[in-house]
Amino acid sequence: MRTSARFDTRERPINDAYMRYPMTAWSRVVTIPVLVTGVAVMSLVAPTSPATAASQGAHASTSSTAIAASTTAMAVTPLLRYGDRGALVRTLQRRLNALGYWVGPLDGQFGGLTQQAVFALQKAASITVDGVVGAATSGALSRGVRPRIRATRASEIQINLQTQLLMIVRNGKLAITLNTSTGGGYSYTSGGVTSIASTPRGVFRVTRQVDAMDISPLGQLWRPKYFSGGYAIHGSDSVPTVAVSHGCVRVSNRAMDWIWASNQMPIGTTVRIY
Repeated sequence: MRTSARFDTRERPINDAYMRYPMTAWSRVVTIPVLVTGVAVMSLVAPTSPATAASQGAHASTSSTAIAASTTAMAVTPLLRYGDRGALVRTLQRRLNALGYWVGPLDGQFGGLTQQAVFALQKAASITVDGVVGAATSGALSRGVRPRIRATRASEIQINLQTQLLMIVRNGKLAITLNTSTGGGYSYTSGGVTSIASTPRGVFRVTRQVDAMDISPLGQLWRPKYFSGGYAIHGSDSVPTVAVSHGCVRVSNRAMDWIWASNQMPIGTTVRIY
């Protein structure tokens, strides 16, 4: 039997088609380190004597290749990561927000919410999911990468088990994308019964909800929205990049609070899992 009680929860940080958008402030910002490092590399290989100059003239193509290789190597140095703050982080947050990756307040602090949004972008772009904004992630931002949804004209919740993304669809168009973690595929025993941790596929509807911490034999579910028996979309203080849950669909506690506050998932909402 579940019991419900309110708690003051705080999120803890944890470490496919493409859509193109016009050049943005983010695109201009992220190219600055590349240009700067390119100049730095060229200054390191600049000739310091006539003999060196002659040698470089005879091997221009080799030098150009070396400069390009060095610039590329330096360009992949991470630009932004968890714990950073400032104007660049705020620009990052604005770009993520514009693409529909929910980041919460645009406060210039690279905290847990921004990290979750970067996870989601990296999953959609099929690149390394590490929460660090380096060259590949910057490129995904510049290209305006968003995940693909299943064709529909309705407003619904779509959950892609392969990419581990939860997508809020409004009138057939992708509105919001959240990082999620679903059933991990492992076996577990509860109440003497052994089961496989899996999330059911199919089309469901939100049938009940608990506006509090719901305590179950398998753990705590923050403000859950139940869509099939004991399966729910709920908040958690741990939403890693891979599937680890017993079968429920996890999002961050703060994201779940936003879902409630903005009425994104009322009773009757369609939940499509594939």
